Amino acid sequence: MKDLAPANIGKFEDPFVTAKGEARASVALTHPETLWFNTGTLCNIECVNCYIESSPTNDALVYITADEVQVYLDQLIDRNWNVREIAFTGGEPFMNPDMIEILRRSLAAGYEVLVLTNAMLPMQRKRVKDGLLELNAAYPGKLTFRISVDHYSAEKHDEERGKGSFEKTLIGMDWLRDNGMTMAVAGRTVWGDTDADSRAGYAALYADRGYDIDAMNPGMTVLFPEMDETVEVPEITTACWGILNKHPDAIMCSSSRMVVKRKGAGKPAVLACTLLAYSPEFELGETLEQAERDVQLNHPHCAKFCVLGGASCSA
Repeated sequence: MKDLAPANIGKFEDPFVTAKGEARASVALTHPETLWFNTGTLCNIECVNCYIESSPTNDALVYITADEVQVYLDQLIDRNWNVREIAFTGGEPFMNPDMIEILRRSLAAGYEVLVLTNAMLPMQRKRVKDGLLELNAAYPGKLTFRISVDHYSAEKHDEERGKGSFEKTLIGMDWLRDNGMTMAVAGRTVWGDTDADSRAGYAALYADRGYDIDAMNPGMTVLFPEMDETVEVPEITTACWGILNKHPDAIMCSSSRMVVKRKGAGKPAVLACTLLAYSPEFELGETLEQAERDVQLNHPHCAKFCVLGGASCSA
């Protein structure tokens, strides 16, 4: 059984049936839009409540190589997935020594590319900057950087990411701005601000810094709900779609998969989504073909983050 919070003990045990004996909801991969890669869990900082526990020492997911990414880019064609976007998360992607080459191959294959980054020192190294300038010039408008700005105020952002991290991130964002790079922002709703107040705060920050980011667009300023596993959440049954007036095609695992490389593994694996890297039951196989099967919504995050929270990691 999963290591569940006391409030959820007895739930999420059977992949097909809930604790009350009802049919558990599942989601089919109906319209692949985004293929995610976790570039490795190593990060230059250690944030409070990082959902994937990234840190300067956590290498549970090791660096994926450009050649390994290429295998899946080729599989996309073979399987006719027709995705529009290749996306990268970590850890901090720019810790990965192959990152520029990985981006180059993804862009050369014709995809839009999204990179989740803290825009701090790993991205600000000269070799990385030179590579990004080259790629942005060669593939204008195809490369987007989603910067982790947990809160629009330095005080609250630094509560999560460490003293001085807000200012270091802004230095990176200023460089992206000055060099015509496309930016988005990922924030968090940890502090209980209303959506309107949060977006107004980010809008003021963007105006002050001259960032061309739309604070009112949920795809450009993404506000993620907190993933607190101690909170009781309901299990999602097949009846919930009608009760909630929601369709399975709106859930993230209907349109995306994530590739990871586990420490000690001979090959990468394909997961159901970006949020469940450490849950083996959401590992779907080593190939995209194997990952085309339905996903049972058998985890608290499926309910709270995706179905009830309405969140998505894609742009």
